[in-house]
Parts: sequence; structure tokens; C-alpha cells
Amino acid sequence: MTLPSGLVVERDFALAPLTSWLVGGPADYLVQPKTVEELTEAVRWGRDQGLPLTLLGGGTNVLISDRGVRGLTIALRKMARLEIDEESKKQGILRLTCLAGTSKSELLKTMLKHRLEPALFLAGLPGDIGGGVVMNAGVGEMIRPREFVEITEWIEVLRTDTLKIERIEASRLQWSYRHCEGWRPGIVTRVGLRWPLEVQEDILTRVKEANRVRLSKQPLDMPSCGSVFVNPPGHKSGQLIESSGLKGFSSGGAKVSEKHANFIVNFDRASALDIHNVISHVKKTVLDQRGVELRTEVVYLGDWSHVLPHAPSSKQI
Repeated sequence: MTLPSGLVVERDFALAPLTSWLVGGPADYLVQPKTVEELTEAVRWGRDQGLPLTLLGGGTNVLISDRGVRGLTIALRKMARLEIDEESKKQGILRLTCLAGTSKSELLKTMLKHRLEPALFLAGLPGDIGGGVVMNAGVGEMIRPREFVEITEWIEVLRTDTLKIERIEASRLQWSYRHCEGWRPGIVTRVGLRWPLEVQEDILTRVKEANRVRLSKQPLDMPSCGSVFVNPPGHKSGQLIESSGLKGFSSGGAKVSEKHANFIVNFDRASALDIHNVISHVKKTVLDQRGVELRTEVVYLGDWSHVLPHAPSSKQI
């Protein structure tokens, strides 16, 4: 099916390749808009059809059910563009406007080109810029900047009820550890970023060294979602999991990484249920042995009613 703008609506679309874990069932319907206008048309069509709407960003912090996702799934990965405000450079500031689906790696390239400090924390982050805002993505190292709150100037949100765009200054949002509120309900469509044009001559060397260290400590050669659990106050999730003897614990084709205990990897054609089972076992074991309750960074999407009886059928917009 093709909408008036030319946007294609695909049926029974396999979602696993759109996620970093490479798991999950099909979407009843999928659209991949390239512009805010196409996104608006997709939301209007889904609403007119009475379909629940589910948003899929970069696919790096989601676990999609093997049963798939009901209704209309909107994937933002093709809604990608980064623009530089050349006038801002005259004031000693780099200002950028990014569509929400723009990858953090594109932002990294821009920061490296201008030899700016944010390149260091961006080098450790997968996914897209919209997701970076929504979860206030960051790194554990004590560097500046280390979270999206420090580089975000404003966002634009498509209100799914009125189909109008609202701009919200970053100062009006509620930022916290791996979380951002004050913009819902709706879909983040554009993000305005800024950083002083303070050149760091050694930034490329520092990024290369940081990447070398990460490669030695993280299983970047296997499908994963990055860190699975947020760090509880006063603790490191990876240390809690490792000290509970869980490195290497597996269920089906999923296991706790032997390299970094806060990573769960798809090592042998895992199902989403395999990964969920590992998550559940890790949470229970750490609670039993260490008395600490772990909370996931991962968002569950799709029909999990067979596993989580009280869960909604999908994480809907």
C-alpha cells in the first residue's frame, strides 16, 4: 500500500534486522518515513485506521517480542539529516539541527571534524539522536560532556492527537540519569544541539584510545543492546552481576557476556524470549544474592502478554 506522499506501508514486516539484538517478530504494518511530513501522514493514516502506534528508533535499547508488534510500527531510521548553522560559527558556537533518526555516529563524525569534546562520549553510544534525548544517553566515565542533556538546546515534538509540532527548550525538560521527561505524549522529530567551538587538538587520539579500551572490555563483535541495566545508586550493574557468578549464564542462544556482565549477547540465533529469560534470571539472582533490584534500560515492544501477564500488548505512542 502506498500513501499519497509515496510513503509505502508494508505488511508483516520482519523487525529483527532493525534491532541491534537481531531478534523479534513482524510488525502488522510498518512505515519508514524520511521527513516530518511523511511521519505526520503515517500517524494520521494509522489513527484513521484505528491502529495502535508503536515507535521504533535506532533499535539499540529495545526487545521486540517473538510474537511481533500489533498495529502500525513507525521506524525512524530513514528520517536522518544533520544541518550545521554556519552563522553560529561566527559567534564561536557549533549549532546543529538533526532529524530524530540521525545516527549518533553521524553526529560523532561532525564533532570529530570540528575537533570538539563531545566526540569522546559520542564514540561510546549506539543508536539515533532522538533516542539519545529520550533516554538522556551517556557514558559512565567522568568526562565533560557525558550525557545528552549537556549538548541539547531544544527539541521538536509531533503531538499525535493534534498532528501539530511543538518546540520545547531543553531547560523546560526534566532530565535525570538515563531518562528525559516533559515532552510526552508525542514523537520527538528534531533535535537542536550546541557546543562551544573550543578546539581539542588531541580529540581524535583520545577517541581512538577510548574505542580501543571499549573493544577490549565490551563484546562489540556480537549482537547486543549495549548496557542492559542502569546502575543502581551506589552500585555498578556489571559488578553486581559478575559478583553473583552470572558471567556466561545462558538461556537458548542468549547469554551474559563473559567480557562485560552488563551485556547480554545473541551468540547463537537467540529468540527474544531467550533474552528475556536471561534478564529475568539476572534480576532475580542479583536481588537474592546482593539485595539490589536491577532496572533495565531496555524497552519491551510488542506482544509480551504470554510472558508478562500484566504488560500492555505494546509500548504505544
